[in-house]
Amino acid sequence: MQLTFLGTSCMVPTKERNVSAVFLSFKTEGILFDCGEGTQRQMNIAGIKRTSVTKVLISHWHGDHVSGLVGLIQTMGNDEIPPNLEIFGPRGTEEHMEHLMKMCDFESRVNLKIYEIDVDGVEKVFDGEDFIIEAAPLNHSSPCIGYSFIEKDRWKIDMALLKKMGVPEGKHLQPLQEGKSIEWKGNKIDAEKVTSMVKGKKISYIMDTAMCSPAITLAKDSDILICESAYASDLEEKARLHRHLTGKQAGMIANNANVGRLYLMHFSQRYKSAKEIEEDAKDVFSKTEAAHDFMKVKL
Repeated sequence: MQLTFLGTSCMVPTKERNVSAVFLSFKTEGILFDCGEGTQRQMNIAGIKRTSVTKVLISHWHGDHVSGLVGLIQTMGNDEIPPNLEIFGPRGTEEHMEHLMKMCDFESRVNLKIYEIDVDGVEKVFDGEDFIIEAAPLNHSSPCIGYSFIEKDRWKIDMALLKKMGVPEGKHLQPLQEGKSIEWKGNKIDAEKVTSMVKGKKISYIMDTAMCSPAITLAKDSDILICESAYASDLEEKARLHRHLTGKQAGMIANNANVGRLYLMHFSQRYKSAKEIEEDAKDVFSKTEAAHDFMKVKL
């Protein structure tokens, strides 16, 4: 599982930072959190194939978070085998997508499936074989959604112990991965003795918002919280007026939600360096790092 930050700037891209996009690779899934303008180019530089994108999670419909989406869909449609793409977004997403596709004069070959999210609190919006996606409403000038990717807990087999017991690797071990005991050469292999439960990873993505309780609830116990922090603490009033967060406020969310690590992004173009914002967050949550474009985080 790996995160790649493709764009860490706020509304205006800079020489160092593109606008919002983060890519999560997990097994056969490629999950794109937002898709601002220039995301395809960033993917090229990062070595990410466009056709590896299976889901796009849109936080809200401001241009710096979605203006790269229609180009991505058009390019993906050039593939010999039309790919499937699931798009999640706040209420109004179906209408916005319809307008986008009409505005750009091309016939999409991508098999699109759109999920409109309208929730009052933290709710599960996708349940797959290996992971779920939760969503929660945020507090912004446009309907805005925060997301959590939650890997399901899994059984891990102690191969060293099995080897000592004379049990080789192979398909016959599949039931153990489901927590079920097996028999080998007439002997029962107890799942409880040769497996352990591994807790799945949780990644939360919180973009444009003022301080709000759903953000904390959504991020609860995340291994990684990716959080917007448009301003340093001296501009807290400006952040409040525009319904954004300061670095310190992002740190407060991380601290209250008991997260493992906090990665900041969505920095205002006024900051050439995000060091000041990072230090503001570290004052209340030490395990903080300001993300930069093409930064990779393995879990």
